[in-house]
Amino acid sequence: MTGPPPRILVTRPRDDAEALAAELDQRGFPVMIQPMLEIRMLEGPPLDLDGVQALLFTSANGVRATAARTKARDLPALAVGDATARAARDEGFIQVESAHGDVESLARLVRARLDPAAGRLFHAAGSAVAGDLAGDLGSAGFRFERQVLYAADPVTEFDPQAREALYAGTIGAVLFFSPRTAQSFVKVVQNSGLAERLGGVVALCLSEAVGTAVRTVRWQDIQVAARPDQASLLDLPFLVRHLPPS
Repeated sequence: MTGPPPRILVTRPRDDAEALAAELDQRGFPVMIQPMLEIRMLEGPPLDLDGVQALLFTSANGVRATAARTKARDLPALAVGDATARAARDEGFIQVESAHGDVESLARLVRARLDPAAGRLFHAAGSAVAGDLAGDLGSAGFRFERQVLYAADPVTEFDPQAREALYAGTIGAVLFFSPRTAQSFVKVVQNSGLAERLGGVVALCLSEAVGTAVRTVRWQDIQVAARPDQASLLDLPFLVRHLPPS
């Protein structure tokens, strides 16, 4: 690598983006955060978890929303990936296991660890749901309850700093964790007249579904993680190639 490392634009919701930005900063990359989804926790009564054998978490926001609505921390918590599992431990959940992947990985973990006869499953969800966790586990004989505990609203415009950086060409790569985040970014970049500025920018995508969502605009390159987890995302060739010398 020659010259300074490129600036990375992180598009995750702000609470999730902070830890990722810190990881990139530790590796020597300058980072800008531009959330493309705004998270709103929904108010409601305490959760009724009687008869629940396990909690299913597909996002850190689901963890936070559940923690705000119940004091129970002793139920087994199965998380879609390591970041979500870490959020569950941070909130005090005692029995936490990560599926190290995506919704399909979580469904496989549930089938391997749990018994359909042992009680229902509780999924803390957002206003938009990826994958068919309910259908997959329902076909395996599990009783599945999903409650929407938070909303994820698409952002309609960039912050002034992000807009200026994209226009000036000072962003080297944009990092995407979800199809909804990617779709939100593409819509805003098109509405802002900045799509043509992405020709020198690399899209770093957590999964093939995310890669599909960003392909409606032209990038310098689109790179997809080998596995749908943060470690694989941070091992993409663009980031490895531009790692500052230690």
